[in-house]
Amino acid sequence: MPTSAKLLAEMKLLHPLLIDLSLGRVERLLGKLGDPHKKLPPVVHIAGTNGKGSVTAYLKAMIEAAGARVHVYTSPHLVRFHERIELAGPSGKAVPVGEDTLVDVLMRTQATNGRDDVTQFEITTAAAFLAFAEHPADVLLLEVGLGGRLDATNVVERPVLDVITPISLDHSEKLGASLAKIAFEKAGILRCGVPAVISQQEPEAEDVIRAEALRVGAPLIVWGEHFDAYEQRGRLVVQSEELLLDLPLPVLIGRHQTVNAGTAVAAALRLGLSLPQLGLGERAIEQGLTAARWPARMQ
Repeated sequence: MPTSAKLLAEMKLLHPLLIDLSLGRVERLLGKLGDPHKKLPPVVHIAGTNGKGSVTAYLKAMIEAAGARVHVYTSPHLVRFHERIELAGPSGKAVPVGEDTLVDVLMRTQATNGRDDVTQFEITTAAAFLAFAEHPADVLLLEVGLGGRLDATNVVERPVLDVITPISLDHSEKLGASLAKIAFEKAGILRCGVPAVISQQEPEAEDVIRAEALRVGAPLIVWGEHFDAYEQRGRLVVQSEELLLDLPLPVLIGRHQTVNAGTAVAAALRLGLSLPQLGLGERAIEQGLTAARWPARMQ
C-alpha cells in the first residue's frame, strides 16, 4: 500500500505547472468520479487575500459550538498535507483526514485520472470532494486555493453562503497587476441568489465586487453598510442592521483579527438564517470566538 506522501509526489508530475488556473481539467475528472462535488453538505465558499484562514477557523469553532458537524478544506498546510482536509469526527469535532482515508481517496482519484493533464491542487481537490461527499456533515467550509473564478473549488454550483475577506495584491502574475483585476477574480465565486458577506475592502476592490454581484444577481452583506465590528472597552462589538452584539475579543492574536472576527460573526448570523437547523445563535458565536485555533499565525 503506497503512502500519501508517495501518491502526492506522483501527482506533482501530472502537470508541469504548479499553478495553471482552469476549471476544465477538474470538471472532467470530477465527472469521471461521479460528480462528488454535487453530493457535498451545504457549502460556505470563502475567498479573499487576507484572513481566509482566520475566518474559516472562527466559523468552524462557532458551528461546532452549536453542536453541528463541519468539514473544512484549507490550503496550504502547516506541517502535514492531511491538515488541508478536515472531516467531522465521531466526537463532533473536525480533525485532519486519517492516513488510510487520504490514501484511499488519492488512489481512487489517481486511478480515475490516469495520466491526464491535471495540477496537483486540482486532483487533490477532487480527492477531498470524494472524502467530503462520503462522510456525513452539516456544513462544508470550503476555502479557495487561489483567486476564485478559475479556482478548482469554484466547481461548486450552489453554495449556501459566499464570503470574501479583505483583498490586496497577491499572485499578480496569475490574477492581474491591479487591485481591480484581482478583485474581479475573487468575485468570481459569487452566484445568483446566493448571499455573500463582504469584509472590509479598499474602495477599488469593493466597487468591482459590487458590480459583479449586480451582474450575477448575488445579494451582498457588506462591511460598513450592513454590519460593522470594532473593539470597545476590551470587548468585540459587532453591529448589524438588526442587532448589536457585545462579544469577547477573539482569541487569535493581532488587531486585524477584529476585522476577521467581525466578518466571521456576520457570516455566522447569515448562515444561521439559511440553515436554522444548525442552532447557530449568539451563544455559539461567542464560544467560537474564544475557541478558534489557527496555529503558528502571529503566535
